[in-house]
Amino acid sequence: MDTATTAASDARYLLTAEGVRMPRLLYGTAWKKERTAYWVENALRCGLDGIDTACQPKHYDEAGAGAGVVASQRPRDSVYLQTKFTPLSGQDPARLPYDAGAPLALQVKQSFAVSQLHLASERLDALLLHSPLRSRADLRTAWQAMEALVDAGVVALIGISNCYDPAQLEALWQLARIKPAIVQNRFYAETGYDAEIRVFCRRYALVYQSFWTLSANPHLLGSASVLGLAAAYARTPEQILFRYLIQRGVVPLTGTTSPKHLRESVEVFAFELEERDAQAIDLLL
Repeated sequence: MDTATTAASDARYLLTAEGVRMPRLLYGTAWKKERTAYWVENALRCGLDGIDTACQPKHYDEAGAGAGVVASQRPRDSVYLQTKFTPLSGQDPARLPYDAGAPLALQVKQSFAVSQLHLASERLDALLLHSPLRSRADLRTAWQAMEALVDAGVVALIGISNCYDPAQLEALWQLARIKPAIVQNRFYAETGYDAEIRVFCRRYALVYQSFWTLSANPHLLGSASVLGLAAAYARTPEQILFRYLIQRGVVPLTGTTSPKHLRESVEVFAFELEERDAQAIDLLL
């Protein structure tokens, strides 16, 4: 591999504080239902390198995500696989992936075992707590069960999703023996674009992942700054926003079901914004 190819490959990944190579852009699989396998296969064949899913039949077809990975014929070590443990409050009672009557720690273990089967992989790259739990005691119990999976060598990174309260994130950080490596949140104006949480992530070397990045932000995509940059760089507004976030250390998720948009997502690694142009977008957030 020549130097230019190596540099291009490195630009597609970040190295977490724990030493894990994480793609800078992930494919999100929520709401794909019976088309999940098709779109995961297409995303991987198109050049995306990471899949985000959850053991939550209500919103995800995790087994379909696994089938899509297999169908892509990509080597396992070339695909970053990330899933979630979803507490009872976020599950469909008729389609639970674990025993509702089991202790919380056992539910985490049972859910992860189902994810291993669905994704046809004993070891997964990341496991996220899908949402904070109501009590600090339950949060500690669930987190300790996730830490045990790291100790067992079956998951590399653990983190949390849908955590919008900086104090809650701080509390998790304090109680955790194995610190959270990832925060995955909606990226939208109603939370001030998680400015305080993103500062926390930078300070302690957590990776901030964004979802709902395009759908929630038509005002950003239609802003004069982003439209002007899209024209200047001969790119789409969506590519400009993704590229900006990547340069600011964010890992966006794309959940597109458009072949054209999949290709455009991968093409964000073909250009870079000048710092003055990135600063123009800073002013919008």
